[in-house]
Amino acid sequence: MSEKVIIVTGASRGIGREIAKSLAKQGNKVIANYYKSENHAQELQNELQQLGFYIDIFKCDVSKREDVKKMIEFVINQYGKIDVLVNNAGIDQVKLFTQITDEDWNYIIQNNLYSVFCCTQEAVKYMINQKKGCIINISSIFGKIGGACEVHYSVSKAGIDGMTKSLAKELGLSNIRVNSIAPGIIDTDMNQDVNYDEIKKEIPLNQIGKPQDIAKCVKWLIEDEYTTGQVIEVNGGWNM
Repeated sequence: MSEKVIIVTGASRGIGREIAKSLAKQGNKVIANYYKSENHAQELQNELQQLGFYIDIFKCDVSKREDVKKMIEFVINQYGKIDVLVNNAGIDQVKLFTQITDEDWNYIIQNNLYSVFCCTQEAVKYMINQKKGCIINISSIFGKIGGACEVHYSVSKAGIDGMTKSLAKELGLSNIRVNSIAPGIIDTDMNQDVNYDEIKKEIPLNQIGKPQDIAKCVKWLIEDEYTTGQVIEVNGGWNM
């Protein structure tokens, strides 16, 4: 992979951290976005520096337009372009549908769906001028099959997949590829309360996914030049 300028949102922990780490080790200029987990972001930066790699870390609430504008401006001023945007940042909430408040709904949609809209809209202006770009959205298996007690989360992820397909059609002539990766159950802090033993019984490969599995798919989508508008399920066969 030739050196690229890559923004990874929600990169301080979990899947985003592994994506940022993997891409930095491949020689790319990675901007790792974080908001609340500054210590984790600094640890990631220090870990990579000790290995001889460098990443920028940038604090930004991706659910806020002004914050996103500042992050995009920083990248353009620092590197002059944006080759890849990985929209990974997101949150979850487990709650009965009848107990979801307006505040709950807005919080999940703002952080999971609006953030993707906002980051993509600000970054894609530069990609259109470049006549080249790659956008990778991290959605979820629940965006396709739905999750009980996670209606608002499932809706937000289904929205990401819809945005992915629509944008791929709209931006194709500008040589911008847009794809989603829909992970199954991945071993991260977000899923620490999930009963892995029970879930594994439903998965043909009989194992829980790792953040590295998603990072490998991201790498492939960056390198590939003829895949767009796809929702790629990485779930061990759970949804066959």
